[in-house]
Amino acid sequence: MDLAAARQEGFVSGYLSQNDTQHSKKRHLAVIGIITTFGRKKNRDAIREAWMSTGAALRELQDNKGIVVRFVIGRSANHGDSFDTEIDSENSQTNDFIILDDHVEAPEELAKKMKSFFVHAVEKWDAEFYTKVNDDVYVNIDALGAALSSHLDKPRVYIGCMKSGKVFSEPTHRWYEPDWWKFGDGKWYFRYASGDLYTISRALAQYISINRSILQTYAHDDASAGSWFIGLDVNHVDDSKFCCASWTSGVICAAV
Repeated sequence: MDLAAARQEGFVSGYLSQNDTQHSKKRHLAVIGIITTFGRKKNRDAIREAWMSTGAALRELQDNKGIVVRFVIGRSANHGDSFDTEIDSENSQTNDFIILDDHVEAPEELAKKMKSFFVHAVEKWDAEFYTKVNDDVYVNIDALGAALSSHLDKPRVYIGCMKSGKVFSEPTHRWYEPDWWKFGDGKWYFRYASGDLYTISRALAQYISINRSILQTYAHDDASAGSWFIGLDVNHVDDSKFCCASWTSGVICAAV
């Protein structure tokens, strides 16, 4: 009974229970959300050509390797304007977007966009992992899949290139943090995964979905995501292969 309850809550890997007759539909390995915005079509086309694939190949990636890949974008502040119609037109041709209709695209709202992505993804697709990547990052899909598969035994895991950073309390600073006083006299953020590429397990995505209305966001979207797991029993995995500084042997990603 305890095991069944754990499965229901996402605390047991679907791969460990795939022979269970009650689980006829195999869980995806990962859902990858590529965070993009208006005016970035060249980046999206480059990603489609380099590693994401399109059309039948994109469907095969999902069906054969269990990896779902989508671009993630919100709506224009002037809903229905040329920005929105251009994205709708592009999506009608490629069918590879998650369009967050309730989210308004704005640089200062990026942390909320991350939250909305995880909520949407975990509610639409049943997967072991949910991955966020920027639209200026190239990903080795096979290497990412292999890395994630090695963590299937960890029900609550947060994987990335872990770092920290200074909290800026000056309102004129580019990276001003309005809640700077919460981080103590040292004014340093806690450990969090770099926003270029990171992954969370299904249980953590479910946690975000359930608690979406009360999860605090900060000036940085990656620091915000890290803050959501600070008080939880989560396995933080600092993996240098998730550091996207350059394309070298063994790495999973490279920022361009």
